[in-house]
Amino acid sequence: MRRSRVNIPVVLMMALTLSAPAPSVAGDANITSSTVSYLSGKDTVSAYLCVPEGTGPFPAVMVIHEWWGLNDWVRQSAGRLSAEGYITLAIDLYRGRAAGSSEEAHELMRGVPEDRAARDLSSAFAYLRGMKSVIPGKIGSVGWCMGGGYSLEAAVTIPELSATVICYGRLVTDSAAIAGIRASMLGIFGARDRGIPEASVRDFEKSGREMGKDINVTIYPRAGHAFMNPGNTDGYRKEDAEDAWGRIVAFFGKRFK
Repeated sequence: MRRSRVNIPVVLMMALTLSAPAPSVAGDANITSSTVSYLSGKDTVSAYLCVPEGTGPFPAVMVIHEWWGLNDWVRQSAGRLSAEGYITLAIDLYRGRAAGSSEEAHELMRGVPEDRAARDLSSAFAYLRGMKSVIPGKIGSVGWCMGGGYSLEAAVTIPELSATVICYGRLVTDSAAIAGIRASMLGIFGARDRGIPEASVRDFEKSGREMGKDINVTIYPRAGHAFMNPGNTDGYRKEDAEDAWGRIVAFFGKRFK
């Protein structure tokens, strides 16, 4: 899926609309989760917000879902990262829909307009930056599969983004786009991912380093696509997934704390 490479202006936010605090999907007593609403262009969108215990201000991370949509695993992942001391905002690019099959997921992914997705990323960033409890200069992104590609896209289109994690997401090949990235980058990939060959990952890493970018990539030899999601019964690799989580936490910790 081709994506735009133009900077998207920061979208003005509407007033924060919080639901009553609810127990985190992650089950962590040290965070509070809620549904929030804000403007993306002329559209009112919703997202899942997790706030850690304490007075802050905190670093923040945009969490971007796989092609399945904003489901419980993504909410759990947002809560898990929030428990490490981050405000997390799990974006809903499908506007309330979630897939129950790979066919439906493919249809939903293809149905996301490029300009709308870019606007949603920009508005989520603006929403976080406008929160008094967020440190404006410490906002990052993380995503998996489709969301991994959008996490990298956020780094391309939002120069103020500080750090981005790409978990087996589509990579940027345009050298001008890579050159414009200011964020630190962490890549998480599987060597057996048939959709993202190891050679293309190494080429991306090499290009970034030659341009002086802060980039580190880990490729797990026995892992394929979506190996971090336990719902992927045929491809989930618990040991690799836990190691990847540790790297993600260490990555954000090094750059934000």
